[in-house]
Amino acid sequence: MGVEPLAALQLRARLYALVRAHFAEHRVLEVETPILSAAGNTEPNIESFSTRFSGHVDAGARERWLRTSPEYPLKRLLAAGVGDCYELGRVFRNGEAGGRHNPEFTMLEWYRVGWDHRRLMQETIALVEAALAMVGRRAEVLVTSYRQLFLDGLGIDPAHASIDELRAPLAEYGIGPNGLGRDDWLDLLITHKLQPAFPRDRITVIHDYPASQCALAKIRPGEPPLAERFELYLGRYELANGYHELNDAAEQRRRFERDNTVRRARGLREIPLDEHLLGVLDAMPDCAGVALGIERLLMCLADTDAIADVLAYPFSEA
Repeated sequence: MGVEPLAALQLRARLYALVRAHFAEHRVLEVETPILSAAGNTEPNIESFSTRFSGHVDAGARERWLRTSPEYPLKRLLAAGVGDCYELGRVFRNGEAGGRHNPEFTMLEWYRVGWDHRRLMQETIALVEAALAMVGRRAEVLVTSYRQLFLDGLGIDPAHASIDELRAPLAEYGIGPNGLGRDDWLDLLITHKLQPAFPRDRITVIHDYPASQCALAKIRPGEPPLAERFELYLGRYELANGYHELNDAAEQRRRFERDNTVRRARGLREIPLDEHLLGVLDAMPDCAGVALGIERLLMCLADTDAIADVLAYPFSEA
């Protein structure tokens, strides 16, 4: 069932107003950061758009990357002392077009100084609940650890199961094993076996991921060590990804370089590192941050599986 174009535009405007009212009430500063950067996103599973600047050479690097999120400049602002802040704006990811993806979309990203990922989980849940209330809906909330999700849903301990044990539930899909590592099989179990079973009217929050899936999160020592991050789902849609943020520049550089090693192995281009971020990351205060996909949330609010229903014009008509 489609959504009337005017109704979709009005719904987006109402959601933006709700978001801005929430952060104004909690004294979180709205900021705007560059869309074009001399550095890109090294994440091997994300492809960036790039363009070239034709002006005077004194302006810096000619090749510029369209941001895949506002994360790096927001963290630079945090390091400069701006305090709690958020940005609501367009981001770009190459190659991601289809029924549920658009190469340009809107991301809400915010940071809370002095918070960890568990406290930020609660605010993210509250914001999604407020958005649902805006359209007269409610949802139950399930908060679970990554390990417990696998134990409850599949009877598998993700920290100790063998690769063969991880592959077994996916046998029906005929997925070739070439090039797939442990984290790939864990991801496939979530996307193919666990996520599709999430109830429509449930907010599911998964926290404390394997350390190998740390991204830009801190790692908590232990047996096993865990990445202090969370993901929030509404129904079967992943809406938000949050971290207790890493503020160790040397470790972040190692992670960026590891990403580029993976990119080389896959035959992908290496991406220039964000030296501006690395230069100030040690000064960033302890904080937690989260990115939430606006179109995904709008799709849930409008009860549609087609991203085109919540865009003024999809990529094919842009």
